[in-house]
Amino acid sequence: MNKKLSKLTLAILSATSVGFTSASVAQEAQEPEKASDVEVIEVRGIASSIAESARLKRYDSRIVDAIVAEDIGKLPDNNIAEALQRITGVSISREFGVGESVTIRGISQNRVELNGRSTSGSGRGGISLADFPSSFLKTVEVVKSPTPEMIEGALGGTINMTTVRPLELSEPLIAFTLDGEYADKAENWAPVFSGAAGTNWDLGDAGTFGASVFMSYQDRTLRRDEFFNLVTPTELDLDGDGTSDQANTPSGNYLVRSQNTVEQKTEQRERTAYGVSLQWAPKDTDAFVYLDINTTELDGGQEAYSVLNDSKDYGDLILDDAYDDAQGQLENFGSGSVFVQPKTWADFTTNESTSNALGGEWFITDKLKISGEIAYTKSESLRTKSEFNLRPISRSQYEEDGTITEHLFTITMLGDGDQVPGIAFSDPDALLDPNNLAIRQFTHQRYYEENEETAIRFDAEYLEPFSSLSFLTKVKAGVRTTDRDYELDRFDLRNNGSELKNLQTSVSYDGVVTPTWVDEFNEAFGGFKEINHSNSFDQSGIAGNNALTHYYVYDGAALAYDIDGTYARVQQMLEGSNMELTGSLADNMVRNTGSYAQINEETQALYAQFHLDFDALTAVVGARYVKTDLTSNTFDQSGEYDYSDFLPSLNVTYTLTDDTILRFAAAKVMRRPEFGELSPALSVDNSLVTGTQGSYQLDPYRVTQYDFSAEHYFGEGGMVSAAIFYKDVESFTVASSSCVADPDTVEGQNVTEYVNVCLLDTAGVSQADVNYVTGDQDLAYVEAQRDAGLTGIVIDTDVNGGSGEVAGVELAYQQQFSFLPGMWSGLGISTNYTYADSEQPDGNPLLDISNHTFNGQIYWEHGGFQVRLAYNWRDKYLDSQDEKRVRPVGALATGIYNRTNPDEPFFDPTLGNNYRDARGQFDFSASYDVNENITLVANAVNLTAEPYIQVSELDSIWLYSESDRRFTLGVRGRW
Repeated sequence: MNKKLSKLTLAILSATSVGFTSASVAQEAQEPEKASDVEVIEVRGIASSIAESARLKRYDSRIVDAIVAEDIGKLPDNNIAEALQRITGVSISREFGVGESVTIRGISQNRVELNGRSTSGSGRGGISLADFPSSFLKTVEVVKSPTPEMIEGALGGTINMTTVRPLELSEPLIAFTLDGEYADKAENWAPVFSGAAGTNWDLGDAGTFGASVFMSYQDRTLRRDEFFNLVTPTELDLDGDGTSDQANTPSGNYLVRSQNTVEQKTEQRERTAYGVSLQWAPKDTDAFVYLDINTTELDGGQEAYSVLNDSKDYGDLILDDAYDDAQGQLENFGSGSVFVQPKTWADFTTNESTSNALGGEWFITDKLKISGEIAYTKSESLRTKSEFNLRPISRSQYEEDGTITEHLFTITMLGDGDQVPGIAFSDPDALLDPNNLAIRQFTHQRYYEENEETAIRFDAEYLEPFSSLSFLTKVKAGVRTTDRDYELDRFDLRNNGSELKNLQTSVSYDGVVTPTWVDEFNEAFGGFKEINHSNSFDQSGIAGNNALTHYYVYDGAALAYDIDGTYARVQQMLEGSNMELTGSLADNMVRNTGSYAQINEETQALYAQFHLDFDALTAVVGARYVKTDLTSNTFDQSGEYDYSDFLPSLNVTYTLTDDTILRFAAAKVMRRPEFGELSPALSVDNSLVTGTQGSYQLDPYRVTQYDFSAEHYFGEGGMVSAAIFYKDVESFTVASSSCVADPDTVEGQNVTEYVNVCLLDTAGVSQADVNYVTGDQDLAYVEAQRDAGLTGIVIDTDVNGGSGEVAGVELAYQQQFSFLPGMWSGLGISTNYTYADSEQPDGNPLLDISNHTFNGQIYWEHGGFQVRLAYNWRDKYLDSQDEKRVRPVGALATGIYNRTNPDEPFFDPTLGNNYRDARGQFDFSASYDVNENITLVANAVNLTAEPYIQVSELDSIWLYSESDRRFTLGVRGRW
């Protein structure tokens, strides 16, 4: 097909610096309109882009919402996920305050596609939405009701990012964007650049050829500060009269905070994306061929500091001024026998993702069109995880009698509403005095992960196949096969088979156990620094001062970006000791065979769909059949599993009036388990406390869904809509826990977080029951049990569970007030509300589903100026279950752990429920068109610096999290 686009596509392309093709076989709900029927809409400005979104929704046969180019490329949303949160039924998850992924109608198992084909990331869903440049896109569709031709694997919906073909350009194009982004907590300016160019050539009898290239670069630094603690329901006598007092909890137990932790993490992320698209169309044949080559490269690290205070005796409480708040949480109390544990840890990741496709389509006759594509996607990553930990060892005690003991002191913890608690140490230099800090541990792991898929598809479409059945306007059918390989390999630093841990008690020189204090290490080898950020917790505020925010630690940048240099320092420290290291770091990396996973998955799918037209009523009906063959390998075993799914779907549209549409949709959808869930390889944390294990015999998630909606369109892009949806979720994947005995726990298990350590009935014997400590058992008790071989590792094994459901309502309204006089005619509004209710087999709500979500945007544009203020708010939602820091807290507040056995006393399935508290965020943007070629832009994300709060089942705050506000200034040009 050799058709030129009018102002619509050219403006979209110009606004977003797009220059590469879309796959011809991207899923389309209806036949594209002929060029002569296309309304010429120049998408320049907020109102036009919102109006075009409404038009796309109106004329699609599915239930679809869309963001058109300038909604992403302009104003507050330079990130795809953050733009999608403006759509009804869509919520987002953020990392460092940046949108990473979305849930659609409360479901996170969705697909991210590029032009209707798979993208590649570490998991099933595809590339992270934070890792793909938003400025390259024409539209982003959220498809909530699938048709048979769509690729299976989305439970909530499919996010399809679409681009423009080179042959659609009516004239050559060069475009660029240059921004500077400031992150206020990291106090860092970051460059953001994208550029694109495209054109096509008339080759005479050889047809028409088009080409486009694009490139994007971003290098940003962000920071996140968190304060969190362990919460334990505890029976207390505050007034000392010998009788337990009653707190504001169902049991009367007080919620006592301990293991207070400050974690401050800085992330550096460099992203480079580039691509080339080629397209050719013969002169006299209605056909074309395309080649797309797209690559995204990521390099980034996280340097983090975790400073924790713990107690040797949790019963050593100072309660003179203590009281409980409305949630029963203890305030203004002290604790004795306290010690601190500073830790430096770092991650570093390099990743390269590619998405390439060769395909084409051909109208063999006026009625018959065939299309095909071979697509190849691959993601390769190297992730490293490192730790450099300290222990509070008293140097004066060691020098006096040679004993190795923790440096202990007392703390006072003050609370003031929703502020981060104030913490004061009786020894104000506990985290700064090198005489009380010794080297404890150095660890390093490397994870090599590869995810590769080859997909081949062939589709045929026949218009008006039977003259006697005039209502059957089109039949489509096709096949698709995939061959996917996933591999994960892990290597750990080992010294003659042993980890470099507990160095303060295990390193000896000439037979004498000798700790290495941090000042000795720093004077000899360097690497330590003092941390005291001036803007720590400036969003939440601190009730007084918090001593955990000022500390002396090993430099996280050295750990993240110079791991060989850190290894060399430790190697020099251990020279001449019983743990002397020989060789390089690479020489001492040992393959962790227990973590190896290799999965091959082959699928075959075929579909047929029928397009029906009964004048006012149209429908798309059909089914997709897909078969999955799986082979899962570990280092020493292999297993095979196969299953098939029949996925019917129906999309009905009824035109009630010229401007009012009713829709009904029903479908069965499926989602295969994540790769980590499919491998029986065992993954255990460094503390030897918890681990996970999958199963290759897991069935996929299966959902039956129903939708009904009404839409009314008016004016220039005005729309009001309402929808009801219901999802019946089957084949939940849930964790079945057991307590596994392991001989390494006696010497290597870290029981600092002792409430999460499972207890064995018999030393060396694994058991199905998971038993934790009770209220009268403390750290000293668990240490003794560990030394006797009576502690195990909690292993969570994935199994198929029961069913659940999600039901909800979506409301939306948008309008431009063009009827207002003069400059006020540029005023407009776009807003939506979603209500969702859910339940899973244990009676808890589904994860990541808020009951209430609201989005609103007010915009104004006139005379080249554009301004938009956007607000997003979502209600409290269940973020995780069995969260270890609130594991003892449930609706009953008994402190007795029983969340799995309803036949035993004190059964409470809400134990460990962790909720993200309700939160709203303002984003602001403005731009000015200097002329038809140059635009100046400014953006602010999280304008009012709103923190994130996590609460327990009883609404007590246990975690505060703050990320950067981000401000952007930039210029865009197009010619």
